[in-house]
Formats: sequence, C-alpha cells, structure tokens
Amino acid sequence: CTVIFTRLATRDLHKPISILFCNLAVSDLFTSFSGFWISMLFITNPDITIFGSKDMLAPYALYTTSILSTIYNLVSIGIERYLAVAESMRTRFRVARNHSIAVVFISWVLAFFLGCLPLMGWNCLHSERSVSVLYSPFCVNYLIFIAIPNIVVAFIVPLFTYLRIIIILRKRKLRMQACGQATGTYKSAESQVARTSISIWLLALVSYAPFFAGVVFDATNQRCHVDLYPGAYIFRNCTATLITITCLGNPVLYTLKLRTLGAKLKALRCLSANRVRACTI
Repeated sequence: CTVIFTRLATRDLHKPISILFCNLAVSDLFTSFSGFWISMLFITNPDITIFGSKDMLAPYALYTTSILSTIYNLVSIGIERYLAVAESMRTRFRVARNHSIAVVFISWVLAFFLGCLPLMGWNCLHSERSVSVLYSPFCVNYLIFIAIPNIVVAFIVPLFTYLRIIIILRKRKLRMQACGQATGTYKSAESQVARTSISIWLLALVSYAPFFAGVVFDATNQRCHVDLYPGAYIFRNCTATLITITCLGNPVLYTLKLRTLGAKLKALRCLSANRVRACTI
C-alpha cells in the first residue's frame, strides 16, 4: 500500500516503469488479500480447505489470478528494462506510458481469464477422478495447464532479458575503456543489475519452485486426502507462506528504497501540512 500511495501521489514517478511497479504492488496486494481469505476459511472450517468445497473456488480463483498477474508483471518489468537499456544500441522502439497501460490491461485480462476458469466450469466438484489433493476442488489437469507454461515463462524470459542487459552494459564498458574514458558508471550499473537479477532469480526460485513441485506431486499422487494428512498440507501452507514472502520481497527489490521512500513521504507530508495551513489562513 505504501508503494502504491507513493507511486500515485508523486508526479515525477509517473513513468512507464513506475506504472508497472505500481501494478506489481497491486498484484501483491491481491495475493496477500486472497491468501488471508484462504487462511480465515482454514481457521473457521479447516475441512473445506483439505477435502474441497464450492466455497473454496472463489478464493482459490482470486489467489491464482493474483499470482498470474504478479508473474506477468515481473516478465513485463524485465522486458521494459531491457528495451530501456538497448534503446540507444540498436532498437528505435521506446516504451511509452500508453504501452505500459496496455500491458497492465492485457496482463490483468489474461490473469482473470486463466484464474477464473474453475469458476466457469473447469473444476472437479462433481468428479473424483482428477481432483487435486492439495487444492481441491481444482482439477489436476487445470493446475498443470496453469503452472507449467507460466512458471517456464517466469524463468526463461527474465533470464534472457537480464542477461542481455548485463551483456550490453559490459560491451559499453569495454568500448569506453578502449576509448580511454572513465567506466565507473557502467561498472556500477553492471554490478547493480547483476545483484538485482540474482536476487530476483533467488526469490522466484524459493517462492514458486515448491508450488511447481506440489503440482507435480498432485499429478503423480495416487493416495487420498486422509493418507496425506497432515504432512502434505503443512507443505502446502509453507508454499503459500513463500509466495507471500515474494509479495514482501518485490517492493524491496524494485521500488522500496528506504531513503528515497522516506524522502518522498516526508515531502508529501510537508506538502499536505502547507495546504492545511493555507486553507486555515
């Protein structure tokens, strides 16, 4: 919420990348909200979160939608950063604000469509054969359809974009060294991008790999709910906790620089105080 407020209230942050950052924060907010909804259902009626119920379709659909939107945002941010760095090299395409708005709209439409397929009928409420053990009443084939392509995209596209950014910065540094110019800026930028990309990969690996492993387990499992209780469901809860950690880590990696954020909030607070004084006078 702090990231969203800061991005919307500060005019100099109304840039294409800032729109993607703000949308990423919205996706993380939805993920946290839907995870809290599922947790409350578990507290009030734990059986429906284990054996499945019609009441679980809506929170699971919102949870899936928000996770998909987060993945698409991470991919979009990687592509935008690559285009921004490569702009002066070969490409003449420049990301504008309208492009970011269009990407945000398309990502949410796609995330809502894929996430709400169980609400449209692709569920196993009346079928016991392919029901998911960890995420009942979702079907195993639906989880495979959602998890495998999106997780592959979430790993491959950022890998390509951030590696290309590092390569471009390395070439620029070598070119400036050949011309006898200072390369401190490019060396600093290269190391910063490398650290950020490694952090993104580690966070994504820690967060989504267990969920992917749970989907694979669901697809190969032949035992019923009772036989897997409680170990498999403890694993499922840990997976949800890791995804929530991603929601906390994304602002730190992308937007939440403490000194900058503190300065922005202080400026906004002073501006608000000055307006109150002016109105009083």
